[in-house]
Amino acid sequence: MTTRPTRRLTVAQALVEFLSRQYAERDGRRHRLIGACWGIFGHGNVAGLGQALLETGGERMPYLQGRNEQAMVHAAVGYARQSNRLSAHAVTTSIGPGATNLVTGAALATVNRLPVLLLPGDVFATRPADPVLQQLEAPYAGDISVNDCLRPVSTYFDRIVRPESLIPAALQAMRVLTDPADTGAVTLALPQDVQAEAFDWPEDFFAERIWHVRRPAPDPDALAEAAGAVRAAARPLIIAGGGIHHSEAEDALKALADATGIPVASTQAGKGSLRHDHTADVGGIGHTGTAVADDLARAADLVIGVGTRYTDFTTASGTLFANPAVRFLNLNVTPFDAHKMAGLALVADARAGLEALAGALSGHRVDQLYEIEYRAGKERWEQEVDRAYGAADETVRPSQTQLLGALDAVVGDADVVINAAGSLPGDLHKLWRARSPRQYHLEYGYSCMGYEIPAAIGVRLAAPDRPVWALVGDGTYLMMPTEIVTAVQEGININLVLVQNHGYASIGGLSEATGGERFGTAYRFRADDGTYTGDPLPVDLAANAASLGMAVLRAKTVRELREALAAARASDRPTCVYVETETADTVSGAPAAQAWWDVPVAETATRPAAVKAREEYDRRAAGRRRHL
Repeated sequence: MTTRPTRRLTVAQALVEFLSRQYAERDGRRHRLIGACWGIFGHGNVAGLGQALLETGGERMPYLQGRNEQAMVHAAVGYARQSNRLSAHAVTTSIGPGATNLVTGAALATVNRLPVLLLPGDVFATRPADPVLQQLEAPYAGDISVNDCLRPVSTYFDRIVRPESLIPAALQAMRVLTDPADTGAVTLALPQDVQAEAFDWPEDFFAERIWHVRRPAPDPDALAEAAGAVRAAARPLIIAGGGIHHSEAEDALKALADATGIPVASTQAGKGSLRHDHTADVGGIGHTGTAVADDLARAADLVIGVGTRYTDFTTASGTLFANPAVRFLNLNVTPFDAHKMAGLALVADARAGLEALAGALSGHRVDQLYEIEYRAGKERWEQEVDRAYGAADETVRPSQTQLLGALDAVVGDADVVINAAGSLPGDLHKLWRARSPRQYHLEYGYSCMGYEIPAAIGVRLAAPDRPVWALVGDGTYLMMPTEIVTAVQEGININLVLVQNHGYASIGGLSEATGGERFGTAYRFRADDGTYTGDPLPVDLAANAASLGMAVLRAKTVRELREALAAARASDRPTCVYVETETADTVSGAPAAQAWWDVPVAETATRPAAVKAREEYDRRAAGRRRHL
C-alpha cells in the first residue's frame, strides 16, 4: 500500500498555505482568490494565524494591518467589488470584541453579495479553563460563543474544533466565495488552541486549485417565454442592478439597448451599466431616481430587472410600478431574486442571459414614438443636472450639488467615486454622470456609515492605477476615520472629500418629512430648552484628518473647491479636501424626490407636524401595491 505524502503544520499554517494556492477563473482569466489577509492581533489569533502569516511570508500571503475590525471588512468588500467578485480578502481577528466587530461588515458583504473570508479567533475548544478572557458564558449551552453572532450574516459558517475538520470546511468556504448566487461573508471560526495545534496534512490539500466561476445560460423554454413577453410589450423598461457589474455584462446590456431601443434605468448598485450619455440611459430609478426614469416606470407594461434585488428604494416601497397591466421579467443568477415581484424568472448569468435575450429578440425594436418620448425626458433631466451643478457666483460657500458639479469637472473616466450613507447617495443617484462601469461605487444595500474610507483603500488595492474618491459627511467621518492611518502607512493614495454640514443632514430631512422636526439630528450645543438647537459645535475635522497623516486642503468657496479637488487628484499622497456646505437643517440643492419611500409616521400624535405628516403618509401609502 502506497503511503500518501503529508506535511506537518499547525492548523493556522495549513490554512494560510491552502489559501495561497486558491484561484478563481472566469472567461479564461485566472485571479488569485485570496489576494491578502487583513488582521488585528490579540490573544485569540496572535500565536495562531499571526505566527502562520509570518512564517508563510508576505509573498505567498500578503498581510495588511488595520485599525478597526469592521473597517477591515469594509476594505475587503471594496476590494472584492472592484475585482468583480473574482478576488477577495481574508480578515483575521482575536476573540471577543475583535470578533463581534466583524458583524456589521459581514452583514454589509452578505447583503451586497460580495465575497469576504472572515477568520475570527474563538474560545478554547479543549476548555482547559472555562471561561477564558473575553469569553461569553451561556448557561443553557456550552458550545456557544460570541462568534455565533456571525451565523445569520454569513452565507457559510463553520467552527473548526478539530484540525482534520479544516479540510472539508476550507473547501466549502472556497466554493461559496466563488459561487455567484451564494457568495457573501464566509466565516471560519478558529478556536485559539486549535489554531496552534499540529497535524499531518495530506499534500493534496495544498495542491493548486482553480475554482471556475460559472456563467449559467438561461433555460431555452424560459428564454422563449421571456422574448415573447418583450415583443408583446409596448412600454418595456430595463432596470440594471449590481449583477450587471459583477458579471461584466455592460457591453451585453449596451448591445441589447442599441438593438431594441429599450430604455435602461439603474439602481444604486447598477448605475454606470450604461454611460450617462448613452441615448437609452435614463438614470437612477426609484425614490432617489430621475424624473424620466420614474415616469417611465409608472407607465411601463413590462419591467425587465437584470441583476437587481428590487429593494424598497427601487420600487418606491411598492408604489412606483402603477400600470395595472405591468408584468415583470427578472434575469438573475440567484433564483431567490429571479422570482421576486411574481415575475417571469430567467435564471442565468447576467451577461449570458442578456446575450441570449438579444439573440431571441433579433429584429425587434420598440416604437419610435416611445424612443422620442424617453429621450426628450432624458434631455429635460440633463438640464436639471446642469442647474444643480452650476454656480453663478463662485465666491460663495458651495451647496452639496455644486460640490458634485466641481468633482464632475475634475474626474476622468478612470476615477472611482465611493459613498454609502447620508444625503449624498440620493444626490449622486439623481445627478452623477457615470462615465465607466466601475466609476460609481455606492454601497446602498446596507448603507453603512463608515464604509467609504476603508472601501477606498480596498478599491485602490484592486485598481492601483485608478484615482479613488471617498465622499463622506461629518457624521460618517466621526464614526470611522481610523483607516486614514492605514492609507498613510501603506502609501495608498486615496482622496477624501470631507463635507462638514454639522449633523445628520439626510436623517434631518427625513425627520422633518415624517413629523420628527429634525429632533436629535444636528451637531449643536444644547439650548436652554434642552434640545440640540444651540450653536454648531466647534470641531475641526480637517485638523483631525491632518493629525492622522493626511494632506489637507480647505475650501471655503466654489472656486477654491474646484482648485482643491484638482490639486488632490494630482497629489501623490493621501489627501483630504475639506469643505463646509449647508448646515444639516438646510437643503442640498438637489431636485426633490421623484417617488415615495415608506417610513412609517406616528399614527397618533399631538404635535401639528406629526399630524400633518401622518395625513401625507396615509395618502401615499394608499398607492402601495403587491405585484401578483
